[in-house]
Amino acid sequence: MLGGITPHPPEAAIHKHASVQVILDEHASLSAMLRSMPMMVARGPGDHAQKFFDVLRAMLFYIDEFPERLHHPKESNLLFPRVVRLAPGVMPVVERLERDHMNGEKAVRELQHLLLAWELLGEPRKSAFELHCKRYVDFYLEHMRLEESVILPEAEKVLSEADWKELDAAFLENRDPLGGRHGVDPVYDRLFSRIVMEAPAPIGLGDA
Repeated sequence: MLGGITPHPPEAAIHKHASVQVILDEHASLSAMLRSMPMMVARGPGDHAQKFFDVLRAMLFYIDEFPERLHHPKESNLLFPRVVRLAPGVMPVVERLERDHMNGEKAVRELQHLLLAWELLGEPRKSAFELHCKRYVDFYLEHMRLEESVILPEAEKVLSEADWKELDAAFLENRDPLGGRHGVDPVYDRLFSRIVMEAPAPIGLGDA
């Protein structure tokens, strides 16, 4: 229990509002991306170091480009304040989620730096990237779990139709570079191809 609010399992969320479905779809894309990264690291560069590091760079770019710059600000500026106003008991959870949002960009940049160090300085730098990558993936998956099990069910209970109309309009403007209901954004065709063709499942078609 967090802040007096009992988390609901993700499947308990009601999907009748478009904004909720957009958030869940974007979480699913990001979760697949995050789960693929440690698999790639465990597999290692092998005989294809350039391709390996290119794909990991592309994955980190996606995380920095879409969730950090579009998905999170709409949660912070539109969704969270409405829920807190009507359900003050979620404030401790929202404060934690906001701290996560504030620290997220810095964490991605640190991973990008550690990846470059591994690429340029070799195997001695692998362990630092591997450790920080695992921590980041665990942190982010827990962040999304809290949003889905606490914030979204509470929002479904307390927000008005006027609130939902504004939220739905805002979140439906999102276009995930990796597809989802709107298909791949043409601007990100190369990013999509690079990740999907080389990264392992669940995000791509490459070898596990």
